[in-house]
Parts: sequence; C-alpha cells; structure tokens
Amino acid sequence: MFKNTLSLAIGAAALAAAQLAGAASLPVQPVLTLAAAQQVISAAQAKAQAENWPCVISVVDAAGLPLALVRMDNAAVPAGVEIAPGKARTAALFRRPSGALEDAINGNRPAVATARGFVLMRGGLPLVADGQIVGAIGVSADTPQHDEEIAKAGAAALK
Repeated sequence: MFKNTLSLAIGAAALAAAQLAGAASLPVQPVLTLAAAQQVISAAQAKAQAENWPCVISVVDAAGLPLALVRMDNAAVPAGVEIAPGKARTAALFRRPSGALEDAINGNRPAVATARGFVLMRGGLPLVADGQIVGAIGVSADTPQHDEEIAKAGAAALK
C-alpha cells in the first residue's frame, strides 16, 4: 500500500511540474500609482497656474477609476468636478484623446454621440507608460484648447 501511495504521489508531482512548465505566460501591465497620478496632477496644475487658467484636473487608472482630483481656487467651470473625471474616464476606456470622439461626432461619425455615460469633449488624454495606457488625465478649464494644453503638461510628467 505504501508503494502504491508513493507511486501515486510521484506521478501527481510529475504531472504538476509538467503543467507548470507548459503554463502560458501572461503579459505584464504597468500600473499607475497614486504617487505617479499626483505627479501628473502637479505638472498640470503648474501649467494652469502659470497661464492663469484655474481648472479642475482629474486622473484615473486604466479602468477609468478615479485616483486623484484637484479643483483649483476659482475654477472657471464649476461643473468641472463632474466633467474632468468624465473626460479622463473617456480617454482611458476608449484608449484615445476625448477630443478624437468630439471630432468624430462633428465629422463623419455622429453615431459616437450614442456612447452614453462618456464625455465627448476635448481635454481628456491617455497616460502612457512603457508603451501601454495606464490611465488618463481629464481637465476642465475655460476653453477646449486650454484643457488640452493643461492635460498635455500633466501627461508629459510620466515621460
């Protein structure tokens, strides 16, 4: 009986080792940390302050979940506390600038407007690390151009 149990245990161990050796390797995904999100926010806020464009800045992870939000004093658009995170979430989940979706609506793809729950306005940019999207920044200031400039300054902090 001992011999049969030992043989069975050795066989099971050999099978487990073979399965581990043949296991599929999974890709490694960089993760946006809170510290990195705060660096992005700080760089964007510095740009906004330098230009005197008080705004709301939001950073989300790759799944569009919030990591950080700053509402500067005298932010130009009070609704920015809703809009900036929405722009960031949109950029993260569509894996492209939120302005590309605004362009599509105004151009040859008006059906993009049916994407409910997303903010299809300029000011959201994906955040990239090691060639992979790890999150996004969303900005709500006073004009779409200012939103994008502030967002670009924040995104540049990851590079």
